[in-house]
Amino acid sequence: MLAALLYGQEDLRLEQVAEPTPAAGEVVLQVAVATTCGTDLKVWRRGNHAKMLQLPTLFGHEASGQIVAVGEGIKNWQVGDRVVANNSAPCMKCFFCQHQEYSLCPHLTWNNGTFAEYLKIPAPIVQHNMLHIPNKLPYELAAMTEPLACVLHGISRSNVQQGDNIVVLGDGAIGLMFVAVLAQQGCCVLLFGGNPQRLEIGQKLGTAKTFNYKEVRDTPSVVKEHTAGWGADVVIEATGVPTVWESAIACARPGGTVNLFGGCPRDTTIKVNTEQLHYSELTLKGVFHNTPKYVRAALALLASRVIPFELLISEQRPLSDLKQVFQDMKARQVIKVAIAPS
Repeated sequence: MLAALLYGQEDLRLEQVAEPTPAAGEVVLQVAVATTCGTDLKVWRRGNHAKMLQLPTLFGHEASGQIVAVGEGIKNWQVGDRVVANNSAPCMKCFFCQHQEYSLCPHLTWNNGTFAEYLKIPAPIVQHNMLHIPNKLPYELAAMTEPLACVLHGISRSNVQQGDNIVVLGDGAIGLMFVAVLAQQGCCVLLFGGNPQRLEIGQKLGTAKTFNYKEVRDTPSVVKEHTAGWGADVVIEATGVPTVWESAIACARPGGTVNLFGGCPRDTTIKVNTEQLHYSELTLKGVFHNTPKYVRAALALLASRVIPFELLISEQRPLSDLKQVFQDMKARQVIKVAIAPS
């Protein structure tokens, strides 16, 4: 089968590899749609990820499809089922899982390789994080379950209250998902980004006001101007740039929460004003990945069609175009692209 493999920094190759066969407890999907993700872009540009993969590796982690083979012991799934599988599953046994902190599980089972004709799903994911796709939900929307689950997990950890003034820094797919869900929950969302087309989509998804950071000299001052001089109740950092992490902290009001959601390059550091942190009683939270609860909640939200998440899909392209798609993502010409392997 044709599959994408990542060998290093911006070194993505389409190669013929053996079709997967399921072991006990596993299934194999024929991939219907694999969606691109900002995390994929960062991993491609950096050539690594601290948690999810080791090079060289099959690449991609968002997909939906149809089961074409089942391994021994599979009882609740059958060939022909339309499914979406998260890219990980917790062990359910360790200290963190016993405390329901599933994203911190040190034994997470990871799965990559969605940019391919077929995808094998490991047994723990089949057991805990593979779901039936509702009949009327298109494959391209179902494939967005994983990133939306991360966003829902992030919101749950951010002390959000209805009516809050919330700043989202970053107009990528994740930032726009935060905007959509938070606006739907009744928050006043200010979106900062650098792409006029993406900011326009942010407006369609419910943001109260958008700002092009290229035209803003001092982001924290602009935030205070629009929040009665105090700053935001909650700040969501969705770029993974250390300097933006620092700006995010400066945008928060006394008593506010800063969700440092975007993953920065390995071994980077930031400076924090200890006086502000202490006397303003700020809450800084690093939030990572998702949990089975939010995987299910994400698929249910997508199926409800309450939010037009299809606005985030810029194009549909064949797998053979994948290398060019990543160049287009690097140039910020597309948000998410739905890749059809077959």
